[in-house]
Amino acid sequence: MRSLDTLVTGGAFFEGPRWHDGRLWVSDFWRHHVLAVSLNGTAETVAEVPGSPSGLGWLPDGTQLIVSMMDNQVLRLENGKPAVHADLSSYSGGGTANDMVVDAEGRAYIGCVDYMAWDEQPTTVLLRVDPDGGVAVVSDGMSFPNGPVITPDGSTLIIAESWAERLTAFDIQPDGSLAGRRVWADIPGSPPDGITLDAEGAVWMADAGGNRALRVREGGEILEEISAGDLGVFACALGGEDGRTLFLCAAPTYDP
Repeated sequence: MRSLDTLVTGGAFFEGPRWHDGRLWVSDFWRHHVLAVSLNGTAETVAEVPGSPSGLGWLPDGTQLIVSMMDNQVLRLENGKPAVHADLSSYSGGGTANDMVVDAEGRAYIGCVDYMAWDEQPTTVLLRVDPDGGVAVVSDGMSFPNGPVITPDGSTLIIAESWAERLTAFDIQPDGSLAGRRVWADIPGSPPDGITLDAEGAVWMADAGGNRALRVREGGEILEEISAGDLGVFACALGGEDGRTLFLCAAPTYDP
């Protein structure tokens, strides 16, 4: 049986959680800061991001990267202050930079989304930012790309396509390009938001429309469900001392 405990409360909208260096790091979209949260619930503000922080990650040398959504930038923290690492505005195709995953080589993969076009549901792009700040489009025709993860061997990127209600996988090539695009799992009726990969190769996904988290096997079999009651679940991460604690970002609404 699974039990839910509240780790931290009082945020406006938590997103992009990552377990790193013994703490849960999370963006608060609408309060414009990044928190590092200890397992006892102590929260430290580690960065202020006026453009609304989203995806989080770290370069191999430990430098933290933060997606600044509203100005389409990737920031890096230098002495506790954000500096521009990459400008995505010329590559985002009219979308807004959102969630991110950084691989062992320091390459950041970032999905661009269009929050306002619910009726049209336009396709957008997936970007790669190299360690030197160079930007490339690595996939187009993405249906609200969200919550990317990379397998431990570094060979595969899995990403949620929220509007398409599916998880999509790519093979990561040695140069950082993506190939072999395929459906990893269809989840009809459950639009996936943030996702996290467990030790058995299954994906935990936030079901933003269903107030729950689902554990999904490749191919689409649902292995487990955790309800958050009347709260929407918008992102998740695995962490803790043994990597087996599931953290859920939950809120009554995404409305700022």
